[in-house]
Amino acid sequence: MKSIFTIIITLFVSLTNCLDLEVGDKDSVCDAATLLIEGIMDYYEGIRPGGTVGMFQAPYYWWEAGEIFGGMIDTWAWCNNDTYEQMIYNALMHQKGSQNNYIPANQSTTEGNDDQAFWGLAVIEATERNFTNPPSDEPGWLALTQAVYNTMLSRWDTANCGGGLRWQIFQFNSGYDYKNTISNSALFAIAARLARYTQNETYVDTAEMVWDWLVDVKFIQDSSNGYTIYDGANIGTNNCSTIHTQTWSYNYALLLSGSAYIYNFTGNDTWLNRFSDVYTGIESTFVNSSTGIIYEAMCQESGKCNNDQRSFKSIFSRSLGQSAQLISSYTDRIMNLINTSAKGAAESCSGGSDGHTCGINWSYGSWDGWYGLGEQISALEIMQNTLVMQNAPPLTNSTGGTSTGDVNAGLTSRETSNKNLITVTSKDKAGAGVLTAIVLIIFVGISGWTII
Repeated sequence: MKSIFTIIITLFVSLTNCLDLEVGDKDSVCDAATLLIEGIMDYYEGIRPGGTVGMFQAPYYWWEAGEIFGGMIDTWAWCNNDTYEQMIYNALMHQKGSQNNYIPANQSTTEGNDDQAFWGLAVIEATERNFTNPPSDEPGWLALTQAVYNTMLSRWDTANCGGGLRWQIFQFNSGYDYKNTISNSALFAIAARLARYTQNETYVDTAEMVWDWLVDVKFIQDSSNGYTIYDGANIGTNNCSTIHTQTWSYNYALLLSGSAYIYNFTGNDTWLNRFSDVYTGIESTFVNSSTGIIYEAMCQESGKCNNDQRSFKSIFSRSLGQSAQLISSYTDRIMNLINTSAKGAAESCSGGSDGHTCGINWSYGSWDGWYGLGEQISALEIMQNTLVMQNAPPLTNSTGGTSTGDVNAGLTSRETSNKNLITVTSKDKAGAGVLTAIVLIIFVGISGWTII
């Protein structure tokens, strides 16, 4: 609980340093975006001596960097702001890894499916916005997205829970036994966006497979207020039947925007109905009933959001903007939610010594004393998406998209066989035991000879 002194100081700072924002006005929004990105850069390691290109300082994880650069691509496109163009480009290229699939060496033992996916979402953003293309001797943004898609799809696990992706890629990491919605909803969203961009129905088939599995395993459930979307379940001994019932905005976000992309491409009303039920679930779960502003329902009011959860409204805000562009029957409804939330976010971005440090609670009326990378990028996304209807919808390869693709990208990479490389069988264990015994005998013999 804040002390009276803290509350007074917070209110004083908020009143004297207020981020000015006129929603939907390009100059106002882009000026605000410039200030917010300056705050984001306070956490960036890639421009510091010894820092890694594409990485933000601890305790922020690698996946969040992918989320950030995806949003900054929209700032580049909508605000004609090339200040960070080279930085974004360098990050996307440096972190793609030697196999061009966003499993770089610095993440190769800790990376999960959801981590890889958020960089895939960044490069599909680059694809759809015609961000500065790599040279011809490097894979294009589209090919890099396809490599993420192909390597993720190669891990689809039908042996447990009837399908789905595990949370982790490698079995030695905690969470390998867990199948979560975010890994699968991210694959769904990437497939949906590739389908629309390339006009290749195969990607729709994948999206349908992922959606059906999420329903079958009961991670997506019908309720009286649209869909309820749960976090996931352990494989364990009961085959994903004990569900972890946390509800997070980014799961809803990717299922919402993915459905919007597929409906926009196919015109199939099944996807419009699914979109509608996800959006109804959003309004009943993540919108403050008294202010009409979005919030992270599971943790925000209790003050227990961790560093990851404090950034979920970032991808949530971006997905709302994409959906407003792609499904015209929902445009006004979604833009009202975006604009109302953006005004609240601007009021929250009135803290810190710079006067535009953002808080987590956009209904608070001023800065609430929270600060961090997640708060900063979430505010950036909701504010810049007030401009979304003034800009062209995401490009496709038939509406001006110029990125080079490769439908087989990632299929020949070493990573696709990692699950075989890391599987340890009884025979392997026996062989390892014999080898260990031989080494031990040799070591003892040498030690004895040395003593003699």
